[in-house]
Amino acid sequence: MRWDDLFEDLGAQLELMERQELAAETAEHVRAERGRVRLTDRLVAGTEEPLRLRVRGCGWLEARLRDVGTDWLLLEQGGGQQPGQELIVPTAAVTAVEGLTRRADVGEAVGSRRFGLRHALRAVSRDRAVVRLHDVDGDHVTGTLDRVLADHCDLTRHADDEPRRPSATRGVLSVPYAALALVRRL
Repeated sequence: MRWDDLFEDLGAQLELMERQELAAETAEHVRAERGRVRLTDRLVAGTEEPLRLRVRGCGWLEARLRDVGTDWLLLEQGGGQQPGQELIVPTAAVTAVEGLTRRADVGEAVGSRRFGLRHALRAVSRDRAVVRLHDVDGDHVTGTLDRVLADHCDLTRHADDEPRRPSATRGVLSVPYAALALVRRL
C-alpha cells in the first residue's frame, strides 16, 4: 500500500507542475500578445466613444472619436442635437488618452484607417473649408488649406468670418506636419 501512496503522491506532484507550467506559458503568451497592441488598435475599438485627449500645444480636449487613420484621428466636439465641430488630430500630437476601452481591434481595416494625414487634409482642402490650425507650441492661425504637400501644407491666411478672396488674404503660411497639433474646421 505504501507504494501506491508514493506513486499517487508523485502523480499529483507531476500534475501540479504541469498545471503551473501551463499557467506560466499562458501568462507569457498574454504578455506577448499585449506587447503587440498599438494605441491605434485601441482607438479603433473605441470609435464613436467619448474620450478625453491631451494634445500637445492645446491641452485637454473632450470629444467623440469618429474615425481613425494611420496617423490621425477625427474627433467631434460638442454635438448633441446638432453636428459638433470636427477636429483632425495627428496621433503624434496626442500625449495622453483617457476613456479608452480595454479592447483592441488588432489588424482591423476600419473606416479610413488605411489613409494618412495627407489624405485627410486633402479632403479638407477640396472642401475649401475655413480651418484653424493649432501648432504644438500652442499658437493657431485661421485660413483655407490651399496645398497639401509631402511633409507640409500651405494655409492661405484670412479672417475666419471672411471667405478666401484675394482682397481678404493676409499671406500664405507653410506648416510642417510635425508641427501640427490639430486642425479645427470652423
